[in-house]
Amino acid sequence: MAPTPEPGAAAPPAGGSAPPDPAVRSVAPVAHLRVQRVRPAYRQVADELRSQIMRGILEPGARLPAEAELTRMFGVSRSTVREALRALASQHLIETRRGVQGGSFVSAPDPTKLVEDVGGALGVLVATPQLRIGDLLEARLLLEPAAARLAAQRADDETVEALRAAAAAPRDPRDPSGFVPHLDFHTTILMATGNLMFTMMGQPVSDVLRTKLDRAAVAREQWDEVDACHTTIAEHIARGEAEQAEEAMRSHLLDLRELYEHPGTWRGRPRP
Repeated sequence: MAPTPEPGAAAPPAGGSAPPDPAVRSVAPVAHLRVQRVRPAYRQVADELRSQIMRGILEPGARLPAEAELTRMFGVSRSTVREALRALASQHLIETRRGVQGGSFVSAPDPTKLVEDVGGALGVLVATPQLRIGDLLEARLLLEPAAARLAAQRADDETVEALRAAAAAPRDPRDPSGFVPHLDFHTTILMATGNLMFTMMGQPVSDVLRTKLDRAAVAREQWDEVDACHTTIAEHIARGEAEQAEEAMRSHLLDLRELYEHPGTWRGRPRP
């Protein structure tokens, strides 16, 4: 039995649907799921080649197929292949050689280049509100005391001599502060851990801090105190005094923090 129309409601015309009510507006459906954009083709090509390099399928020194062959393999344009190769080159995963025997070759990983890249990225970020100098100083305070402890536990005679030499490095007449040798001492301690990750994490931070200190605001006597702290730390490491080396480095970094945040106010701390 067909439903009885409600009182006052217009009955649909026989044999057809009800006419649209002009008072009712058509509403488009709302998509509550975010549509994921497809990655650019060059990134997909670069990701696949990067994966093969990282898995050792493409070993250092291996020559990649020519652009025309890569175009055929991936089903993309030559310009897409070139952009993918540029992306890999910017990450130091491949290098391009010119000439008859030229082409694109897989590069052996170079930690120095990777550290430079990270330092460059930190240098950009520290100019934004997302990363402050205080963040770098805090990270350094966590990293370098642990490095000093490990160096004291692991340093051999050759490493100890390198640390002593770095602590006693003469100042460059063009830079009476001796700022560069100071940073070199800290880098030497990171390397003395025998753990590449310490250098990979600590060196970029030092590279950024190198550009952020107002050296002219630091008195010569304060640089002399920095030199004395380095000598103390080096000797703790030389004697294998891990706990003392860690504490001396922590105290030293707290003093250095004052130089960055309040130049000219550092008075130094008693050296353990």
